[in-house]
Amino acid sequence: MIVHGGWGGGWEWTGVARSLRGRGHDVFTPTLTGMGERAHLGHSQVGLDTHVEDVVAAVELEDLYEVVLCGHSYGGMPVTGAADRVADRIRLVIYIDALVPRHGQSAFDLLPGTFRQLAEASADAHGDGWRVPIPSAVLPPEGWIPDEERARYVARLRDQPLETFAEPLHLTGAIDNVPRAFVRCTGDDELGREIGGDPIAPAASRARREGWLYRELVAPHDPQLTDPVGTAAVLHELAAAAQVEPDPL
Repeated sequence: MIVHGGWGGGWEWTGVARSLRGRGHDVFTPTLTGMGERAHLGHSQVGLDTHVEDVVAAVELEDLYEVVLCGHSYGGMPVTGAADRVADRIRLVIYIDALVPRHGQSAFDLLPGTFRQLAEASADAHGDGWRVPIPSAVLPPEGWIPDEERARYVARLRDQPLETFAEPLHLTGAIDNVPRAFVRCTGDDELGREIGGDPIAPAASRARREGWLYRELVAPHDPQLTDPVGTAAVLHELAAAAQVEPDPL
């Protein structure tokens, strides 16, 4: 199961899912409440816990076990909470250039302070105080894919509820017993420069420090957009590696 990042939807992982299915995997790409094709369900009370419940419900209602649960970017937040709640169903959690929260942390806690200021100001400017448009600084960089394809991608992004960034995550500690892996995208450093610091670097350092399975992918922060086949190959390899033994430190 792959959970998308901020402002996106399950639709943006179709290419990766298609490639993984070709490798024999069952793949689910749920869309979080208030985003993608579920944008009409957004409101001021949609927060991080809503998104955690979205992922838990997808796992439970599909009656899944031995799940490889992947989260990209912001998706690392709800994936962490969901894995904590249904740890008995999860075989491996893979963070794809994602935030990795601890108990009590919000996305704002893990992102540069300038991002919080930008998000809150843009939500206020929207008039209703809760819709956060995607900042131009975190859009996929120009030149990585054809302009027409990039335009189609950007046109499908949707505003994200402010509370999903602000609400802290509550963990029981069950996730500490779930194996984890990290995919670090190394093909672009524009994101950190544009928003006042690299929000992914601390998560990548933690993954290496704690001995998680760790891989690097030469792609920008949105590898599902620029290299879906290569992204699928890394996820496939990690899922297989997790069944054998963890990487040595």
